[in-house]
Amino acid sequence: MNRCTRCLYPDTKVDLHFDAEGVCSACRAHDRRREIDWEAREQDLMRILDEAPRGEFDCIVPSSGGKDSHWQVLKLLDLGLRPLVVTATTCHLTEVGRANIDNLARYATTLEVTPNRAVRAKLNRLGLQLVGDISWPEHASIFSLPFRVAVEKRIPLIFYGECPQEAYGGPPGTEEAREMTARWVHEFGGFNGLRPSDFIDMEGITGRDMQDYSPPPADAVREAGVRAYFLGQFYEWDSHRNASVAIDAGMKTRRPSPRNWWQHENLDNAQTGIHDWFCELKYGYGRACAQMSVDIRDGRLKREQAATVLGALEHRGASYYPYMGETLREVLGRIGVSLDEYQTLEDKFRAQA
Repeated sequence: MNRCTRCLYPDTKVDLHFDAEGVCSACRAHDRRREIDWEAREQDLMRILDEAPRGEFDCIVPSSGGKDSHWQVLKLLDLGLRPLVVTATTCHLTEVGRANIDNLARYATTLEVTPNRAVRAKLNRLGLQLVGDISWPEHASIFSLPFRVAVEKRIPLIFYGECPQEAYGGPPGTEEAREMTARWVHEFGGFNGLRPSDFIDMEGITGRDMQDYSPPPADAVREAGVRAYFLGQFYEWDSHRNASVAIDAGMKTRRPSPRNWWQHENLDNAQTGIHDWFCELKYGYGRACAQMSVDIRDGRLKREQAATVLGALEHRGASYYPYMGETLREVLGRIGVSLDEYQTLEDKFRAQA
C-alpha cells in the first residue's frame, strides 16, 4: 500500500487518484483553493438565491446535528434565508447526537424523518453482510429523504456541505462540481454497488419500505424545481472552523473512541465504529487517517508527526469500542448480529481486501 507523499491517504482509497509525484487528488484540489476567487463564488451563490422562488422555507439543510450542519444553518441564516433542517434519523442515535439535534433546533425549524426501525435494522445487517457497510441505509437516506421532502413541500433549494471529491479526493474533474445532480448521487451516493431495489423481498422487505432510501423520480424533482448544491463550493470548507462555530452555538463534543483523532466529528451514530473498522479491513485506512490528512493539508499537522501517531491508532480491531459510550455487543444486538457472526464477517472482508 502506497501513501500520498503529502498527506497519509493510501492508494487503496476508492476513487482517489495519484499524480506522477505521488500526490493524491485531495491534496491537489486543496492546492487549487488558493486560485479560487471566493468573492466571485459568493456572488454566484447570491444569483442562485435571487432566482429561487421564496415560500415558507427558502431551502433545506440535510443535517445530522453535527458541526457542519450547525455551520451551514447559521451561515444561511446570516444570508437572510429561512432554512428547514431535515434530519434523516440515524441508525443508533447517541445521547450527544440527540442533544445536538435539539440544539440546532434552537436556531431553525427541524423535521426529523424516521423510517421503519425494524426495516432499518435489517438493512444495517444486510449491508454489513453483503458489502461490509453497516451504514448503507444511513448513507442512502442522506441522499434520498431531503429530496423527497423538498419535492413534497416545494422547497426549491437543498444545501449539502462540502463536495466530497473536492475535500477528500476523487476522479479528475469531479472536484469542480457545485450542483448535486441525479448523476452525482448515482455515482457517489454511497450505495457501494447495492441499489435500493436489490433489497426488495430480502427478509420481507417491500418496495414501499425502500422508498425511504430511494431518491424521488427525476421528473418529479424537475417538475418541483428542486436543485441541490454544495455550500462548500461557494465558501472555502474548513472542518475546524465549522466545529468552532458550532461549539460556540452550543454543540456538544467528545472523542467518539480512542481510535479517532478529532473529538468533534461522527458523534451521532454508535454504529460508526463498525463502519470505520470495516473501512480499515477493506481499504487499509480508518477515521484517524482521514482526519489527520485533512489537518496536514490545512497546515495544522506535520506529516511525519501524524504518521507516528497514526501507527499507534490503526489496525486495532474492535478497539473502536466503546464508541460514544456504547459497547460492540450493544450495537450488534440492536441489529441481530452475534459476536461470532461479526468475527466471521471481519474475516470475510479482510480476506477480500
